[in-house]
Amino acid sequence: MQRKSVDDLGELQRAVLETVWSLGEANVHQVRERLGTKKKLAYTTVLSAMQKLEKAGWLDHRAEGKSYVYTPAVSREQAGAGSVRRFLKRVFEGDAVAMFQHLIRESNLSDEELSELRRMIDQRRKERKS
Repeated sequence: MQRKSVDDLGELQRAVLETVWSLGEANVHQVRERLGTKKKLAYTTVLSAMQKLEKAGWLDHRAEGKSYVYTPAVSREQAGAGSVRRFLKRVFEGDAVAMFQHLIRESNLSDEELSELRRMIDQRRKERKS
Protein backbone atom coordinates (compact mmCIF):
# COMPACT_ATOMS: atom_id res chain seq x y z
CA MET A 1 0.00 0.00 0.00
CA GLN A 2 1.41 3.39 -0.98
CA ARG A 3 1.78 5.79 1.92
CA LYS A 4 -0.44 8.88 1.80
CA SER A 5 0.97 12.31 2.36
CA VAL A 6 1.06 13.37 5.99
CA ASP A 7 -1.21 16.21 4.84
CA ASP A 8 -3.86 13.64 3.89
CA LEU A 9 -4.01 11.98 7.31
CA GLY A 10 -6.99 12.64 9.53
CA GLU A 11 -6.69 14.81 12.61
CA LEU A 12 -6.38 11.90 15.04
CA GLN A 13 -3.89 10.00 12.90
CA ARG A 14 -1.75 13.10 12.51
CA ALA A 15 -1.88 13.73 16.28
CA VAL A 16 -0.92 10.10 16.99
CA LEU A 17 1.97 10.27 14.52
CA GLU A 18 3.17 13.58 15.98
CA THR A 19 3.07 12.02 19.45
CA VAL A 20 5.12 9.00 18.40
CA TRP A 21 7.60 11.30 16.64
CA SER A 22 7.96 13.44 19.76
CA LEU A 23 8.37 10.45 22.10
CA GLY A 24 10.55 8.44 19.71
CA GLU A 25 8.55 5.31 20.51
CA ALA A 26 5.33 4.69 22.39
CA ASN A 27 2.68 2.18 23.27
CA VAL A 28 -1.04 2.84 23.01
CA HIS A 29 -1.33 3.85 26.68
CA GLN A 30 1.41 6.48 26.32
CA VAL A 31 -0.14 7.99 23.20
CA ARG A 32 -3.60 7.94 24.76
CA GLU A 33 -2.28 9.66 27.89
CA ARG A 34 -0.52 12.33 25.83
CA LEU A 35 -3.55 12.99 23.63
CA GLY A 36 -6.05 12.72 26.50
CA THR A 37 -5.22 16.17 27.82
CA LYS A 38 -7.54 17.72 25.25
CA LYS A 39 -10.20 15.04 24.89
CA LYS A 40 -10.67 11.64 26.51
CA LEU A 41 -10.08 8.98 23.87
CA ALA A 42 -10.95 5.32 24.14
CA TYR A 43 -8.04 2.87 24.15
CA THR A 44 -9.50 1.12 21.09
CA THR A 45 -9.76 4.42 19.20
CA VAL A 46 -6.06 5.14 19.67
CA LEU A 47 -5.15 1.50 18.96
CA SER A 48 -7.14 1.59 15.72
CA ALA A 49 -5.42 4.81 14.61
CA MET A 50 -1.99 3.32 15.34
CA GLN A 51 -2.81 0.10 13.49
CA LYS A 52 -3.99 2.08 10.47
CA LEU A 53 -0.82 4.17 10.55
CA GLU A 54 1.22 0.97 10.65
CA LYS A 55 -0.70 -0.54 7.75
CA ALA A 56 -0.16 2.69 5.78
CA GLY A 57 3.60 2.54 6.40
CA TRP A 58 3.93 5.36 8.93
CA LEU A 59 4.63 3.23 12.02
CA ASP A 60 6.34 -0.05 12.84
CA HIS A 61 5.93 -2.08 16.03
CA ARG A 62 7.71 -4.60 18.18
CA ALA A 63 6.27 -6.80 20.91
CA GLU A 64 7.28 -5.91 24.44
CA GLY A 65 5.62 -8.20 26.94
CA LYS A 66 1.89 -8.22 26.23
CA SER A 67 1.85 -4.90 24.42
CA TYR A 68 3.28 -3.39 21.26
CA VAL A 69 5.71 -0.50 21.16
CA TYR A 70 5.32 1.60 18.03
CA THR A 71 8.16 3.47 16.35
CA PRO A 72 8.12 5.83 13.37
CA ALA A 73 8.79 4.15 10.04
CA VAL A 74 9.19 7.60 8.48
CA SER A 75 10.92 10.55 10.14
CA ARG A 76 9.23 13.90 10.59
CA GLU A 77 11.85 15.34 8.21
CA GLN A 78 11.05 12.79 5.49
CA ALA A 79 7.33 13.46 5.80
CA GLY A 80 7.89 17.21 5.76
CA ALA A 81 10.12 17.01 2.69
CA GLY A 82 7.38 15.24 0.76
CA SER A 83 4.83 17.85 1.81
CA VAL A 84 7.12 20.68 0.75
CA ARG A 85 7.76 19.06 -2.64
CA ARG A 86 4.03 18.68 -3.28
CA PHE A 87 3.36 22.25 -2.11
CA LEU A 88 6.13 23.60 -4.33
CA LYS A 89 4.75 21.76 -7.35
CA ARG A 90 1.13 22.69 -6.65
CA VAL A 91 1.54 26.36 -5.69
CA PHE A 92 4.70 27.46 -7.50
CA GLU A 93 4.67 25.03 -10.45
CA GLY A 94 7.90 23.53 -9.12
CA ASP A 95 9.80 26.83 -9.18
CA ALA A 96 11.83 26.87 -5.95
CA VAL A 97 13.27 30.32 -6.65
CA ALA A 98 9.77 31.81 -6.92
CA MET A 99 8.84 30.19 -3.61
CA PHE A 100 11.92 31.53 -1.85
CA GLN A 101 11.40 34.99 -3.34
CA HIS A 102 7.86 34.96 -2.00
CA LEU A 103 8.96 33.79 1.45
CA ILE A 104 11.70 36.39 1.70
CA ARG A 105 9.43 39.22 0.55
CA GLU A 106 6.45 38.22 2.69
CA SER A 107 8.30 37.20 5.86
CA ASN A 108 9.65 39.58 8.44
CA LEU A 109 13.02 37.87 8.70
CA SER A 110 15.52 39.11 11.26
CA ASP A 111 19.15 39.86 10.39
CA GLU A 112 20.10 36.60 12.13
CA GLU A 113 17.63 34.61 10.01
CA LEU A 114 18.86 36.24 6.81
CA SER A 115 22.46 35.47 7.85
CA GLU A 116 21.48 31.85 8.45
CA LEU A 117 19.92 31.65 4.99
CA ARG A 118 23.11 33.08 3.48
CA ARG A 119 25.19 30.54 5.44
CA MET A 120 23.00 27.70 4.15
CA ILE A 121 23.33 28.92 0.54
CA ASP A 122 27.12 29.21 0.88
CA GLN A 123 27.29 25.70 2.39
CA ARG A 124 25.24 24.27 -0.46
CA ARG A 125 27.55 25.92 -3.02
CA LYS A 126 30.59 24.36 -1.33
CA GLU A 127 28.93 20.93 -1.36
CA ARG A 128 28.15 21.20 -5.07
CA LYS A 129 31.78 22.10 -5.90
CA SER A 130 33.10 19.05 -4.06
